[in-house]
Amino acid sequence: MLTSPYIRAKQTTRWLMESGNLSLDDVPLRADERLREKEFGVLDRLTKFGIRQKFPELSEQRRHVGKFYFRPPGGESWCDVILRLRSVIDTLTRDYRHERVLIVAHQVIVNCFRYLLERLDEEQILAIDREADVPNCSVTSYEFDATQGKKGKLMLRLVNFVAPLKEMGTPVTAAPDGPPQTSTEV
Repeated sequence: MLTSPYIRAKQTTRWLMESGNLSLDDVPLRADERLREKEFGVLDRLTKFGIRQKFPELSEQRRHVGKFYFRPPGGESWCDVILRLRSVIDTLTRDYRHERVLIVAHQVIVNCFRYLLERLDEEQILAIDREADVPNCSVTSYEFDATQGKKGKLMLRLVNFVAPLKEMGTPVTAAPDGPPQTSTEV
């Protein structure tokens, strides 16, 4: 299991381990800073309307370069996130080849993984992003298929799967992410 270092992701990871009766002896667990959500910089917690009101020049710049490439002051573009996730994929390939890996992360991370693993282009991933948010505690999964491509490839199996949670009446959380915990406990 790999998890974002953010509080809610670590809480979700702990809940998953407890509900599966898993211990750290059963499943290796590592918090990985590369799985943190996209950094929004000075625009953090602002809506599109708020950005237009408070930072009209940044709103215009974002409109000009597009959501995929726009990097707010102190923040990241989708391309920046994709670059750090490429190194996560390298780590997965090197350290976890032929193993099942669970990653607990955030919306832009899920979408950027989809961009990389499904070999999407900018237009395709932004269309997916416009369709809907990635629901909290949803599952997007891939399975290796040896018959695909020259050496096999990961194939999308589930997208934003939340049916069991909805059926049980589990409320969707609205709590904001906090800064990473400073302790080493996951």
